[in-house]
Amino acid sequence: MSDNTSYTAEEIARLLKISKLKVYDLIKKGELPSYRVGKQMRVDQSDLEAYKQNTRSGIAPSILPLTFAGANLTQVASHSGHVNSKAAGQSLVITGQDMSLDILATYLERSLPTERPLRSYAGSLDSLIAMYHGESDIVSTHLLDGDTGEYNLPYIRKILVGFPYVVVRLLTRSAGLYVQKGNPRGLHEWSHLQQDGLTLINRERGAGARVLLDEQLRLHGIPAASLSGYEQEENSHLAVAGKVARGEADVAIGTEKAAKIVDGIDFIPLIQECYDLVMLKKPEHEQWITAVIDILRSPAFQSELASIHGYDLTETGTIIYET
Repeated sequence: MSDNTSYTAEEIARLLKISKLKVYDLIKKGELPSYRVGKQMRVDQSDLEAYKQNTRSGIAPSILPLTFAGANLTQVASHSGHVNSKAAGQSLVITGQDMSLDILATYLERSLPTERPLRSYAGSLDSLIAMYHGESDIVSTHLLDGDTGEYNLPYIRKILVGFPYVVVRLLTRSAGLYVQKGNPRGLHEWSHLQQDGLTLINRERGAGARVLLDEQLRLHGIPAASLSGYEQEENSHLAVAGKVARGEADVAIGTEKAAKIVDGIDFIPLIQECYDLVMLKKPEHEQWITAVIDILRSPAFQSELASIHGYDLTETGTIIYET
């Protein structure tokens, strides 16, 4: 194998049989040297092998080379054993699947050149759990609590017990049903999901759309086991919308934006969901938390989001809750 071989975070995750979030955590802590190619972080084969050897030996490397922005920099571990990488650019892991987060990452990179935004496309619930484990810095979430009708805060309070955090509104958007063109099954309400012979394509566990579906099934007394296709999962709004468009399913749950991209489906809006950002309040986070909020409130950022169909930016940048 060539010495020039390098791997993406996804490839590293598969090779080490760990989550992609864990890979980002290793990069963030400086335990796995990395460099950037465009917007993608890459790890050389030699550095991966060195990390694996050190792990087998139980030795944490105290000095790690990092190539960043065309320069070969040396990072020296602090007394705590973690690498002090601020001089080279600190990594910020942003989790979530909406394209607004990609735009936010670009603005953050411009605003804070010392920070290196890394994108992870985890679902809302998995993102909050990753934050609890210290593997994510900026988490996006759209989780409905069916009993209260409230988005996000009930889940955040339960998962981030004892953590100081701030919750900021990113946007609101319409969610509902993807159905085949012309809506041949006549699906207009959540209760219509109990129709006989209906085939569903589901989102993965932990996704906000999956939680929305499960909460609505619970509230309407529809057993999940009664839905054909409930166990069939895809990992994005576009993927489930595509399945419906191709006639492989009658219905799926998602947001309006994907319905405007995929031909051959109609969208039935049923709820306006809140899409929020969660950030842990620590002294070392203060600069970039301020930068995130300033970006969300900036006319330039909001103008760019306003060009994307289906976003309501009325409360963008509003602090919803903080501890």
